[in-house]
Amino acid sequence: MTFRTRIVLASASAVALAVVLASGLVYVVARGELRAPIDDALERRAADITRHPLGTFESEDGQSYLAIRPEFGEAGGYVQVVKEDGTVLGPPLQNVELPVDEGVLALARGENEEFWSDTDVSGTHLRVLTFPYGAGVAVQVARPLTEVDQSLERIGIFLLLIAGSGVAIAAVLGLVVARAALAPVRRLTETAETVSETGDLSQRIEVAGRDELSRLAASFNTMLAALEESTRAQRQLVADASHELRTPLTSLRTNIEVLASDRALPAEERGRLLTDVVEQLGEMTTLIAELIELARAEQQGAEPEDVRLDLVAAEALQRVRRNQPGVDFTADLEESLVQGNPSTIERAIGNLLDNAAKWSPAGGEVHLEVRAGRVTVRDHGPGIPDEDLPYVFDRFYRAKAARGMPGSGLGLAIVRQVAEAHGGDVFAEQADGGGTQITLRLSDGTPVPVAAPAS
Repeated sequence: MTFRTRIVLASASAVALAVVLASGLVYVVARGELRAPIDDALERRAADITRHPLGTFESEDGQSYLAIRPEFGEAGGYVQVVKEDGTVLGPPLQNVELPVDEGVLALARGENEEFWSDTDVSGTHLRVLTFPYGAGVAVQVARPLTEVDQSLERIGIFLLLIAGSGVAIAAVLGLVVARAALAPVRRLTETAETVSETGDLSQRIEVAGRDELSRLAASFNTMLAALEESTRAQRQLVADASHELRTPLTSLRTNIEVLASDRALPAEERGRLLTDVVEQLGEMTTLIAELIELARAEQQGAEPEDVRLDLVAAEALQRVRRNQPGVDFTADLEESLVQGNPSTIERAIGNLLDNAAKWSPAGGEVHLEVRAGRVTVRDHGPGIPDEDLPYVFDRFYRAKAARGMPGSGLGLAIVRQVAEAHGGDVFAEQADGGGTQITLRLSDGTPVPVAAPAS
């Protein structure tokens, strides 16, 4: 059974239940309204009998009859007296005897109270009121319910027709509403099937409205976008790795083949080839690590947290100082708070410091400054030519002057990726007095005030 069919059945069942309950209520109310005049007439008759004494007389054939005024014995109405010994007296022209049960006799004996009952006499449905009349006597007055029953029968037929029509209309409307309401689900299903068949993650569902189904469609679009971005990052990683590893692998293979050949090599040349192999292996290790870091940063979905930018920068500076003992590092770290991932921010700052140290001469100075959510690294190297400034943060871009130096061309690309992931940016510029200055902006944060010492 399809989901749409279940919705139609559920809506039709709910409407049917509501219609049945409403019809039952209408029937009960109509029955009460139609029977109320009968009950009122019987109560008036009982009150009139109570106010006037009842007598009996005997006919010529010795039969005893109830002496009652004509208005109480008119056609369509019945009255009879029941004594405690079970004797029943009625008007002379009344040929119907109302049934007498133990309840009536108990009332005649004074052991019961006035009560209402329905009974069938000779195929006629009667409404009966039984009430006490003096000591040892009970009186029963009755009126037929034929007209009331006929009216109720017609009302019941009408209600059944109305209920059936209501259920049928509810089923049709439920089908229409289900088809309209489940249109986003149908589009979602079609899109999912298309993606499954073609592998095209660029498919999207049109979202209109703000209800639960629209939110589901929006979530599905977000999931497709995340999958598409993840797939793109994987393809980019494979493409970058294959592109960048081709040259060092070729060179490494060539050097290893020369070393493994039967040709006798001078010791100096063999040592140079071994040194080249070790350096190439180191460059490949660094390249692979940076490629993995770049792909991991693209897929990172950790919740941001409060990060003391000055403390993270100090940790990155301490690490770079150990690796670059020939460079003089200075720092001006102002307390600053940003939102982000501390490990990726530290990696970005470390890359900036590594890049500045690489371009600094022996004994050169690299200055690190942190202030108001900004990290600025300045070196005193040769600087970046103006034509290279727009591209230094692109993947694998290496200026002409850098092509003879170690590196993969991914360090600054990782910095830009971290900046964008934290809602910021990064830019490079020529520094006054020579060298390069790179500024990483993570947020528009303000410095965290330092608590004053207690007096």
